[in-house]
Amino acid sequence: MIRTIVQRIKLFSSSRKEFYLFLRSLLGFYPTNLRVYDIAVIHKSASKIDSQGNYINNERLEYLGDAILGAAIADFLYNRFPNQDEGYLTQMRSKLVNRSFLTQLTYQIGLNHFIQSNTTSTIESSHIYGDTLEALIGAIYLDKGYPEAKKFITRKLLNNYVNLVEVQNTNSNYKSQLIEWSQKNKKAVSFDTTDESKNDGKQPWFMAIIEVDNELLGKGSGASKKEAQQNASKVALDKIKDRYPDPNPAE
Repeated sequence: MIRTIVQRIKLFSSSRKEFYLFLRSLLGFYPTNLRVYDIAVIHKSASKIDSQGNYINNERLEYLGDAILGAAIADFLYNRFPNQDEGYLTQMRSKLVNRSFLTQLTYQIGLNHFIQSNTTSTIESSHIYGDTLEALIGAIYLDKGYPEAKKFITRKLLNNYVNLVEVQNTNSNYKSQLIEWSQKNKKAVSFDTTDESKNDGKQPWFMAIIEVDNELLGKGSGASKKEAQQNASKVALDKIKDRYPDPNPAE
């Protein structure tokens, strides 16, 4: 009881009071390990240095949160759709852990207001928000354990902000859509993906180029070949929609 009172006094007296009260409202409990939540919102571009000279940012928490998120969503979908096969469950999970989808959730819950970042790179910026949400999940896991992290994912995020029917009916596999369109309309599509990574210890980066009938229609980049091709495919599909009356092969 005394410990709880001391924790709440820290919350209300801290210079980070606004952030901690936001967490209390969002999570439904008073955070105990405040430091881990502080780290969760520090992008690597705004890294702090501790007394031992170590860089402090949310990359490790993001790694942890990504695994917790995947497990919790797999469990949720397995129980929510008992009659669906493995393929359906895999597709739904992929949509729910999609980077752009997580970014959207980050804005919806208001976490974007507390992210610390100094980056001017549009490439890094496209990942900051979803990565921070995963880091927050990692922080909840370290502070309160898996049951509380799972509760946050299922009750706070999925139940309050996600329409599963809309997710189910959304086809975000742009590469698959492009290939289906090309087959239906007898167009030749080629994908050329190159590794743009630099030897500086940072994450890998790829660039994808898409040609339709030898015409460049899409360019996209990403942290994996799959992401780069998906981004390039979306650009190509947007151009196709402007040129053809029926860009959707399945309709």
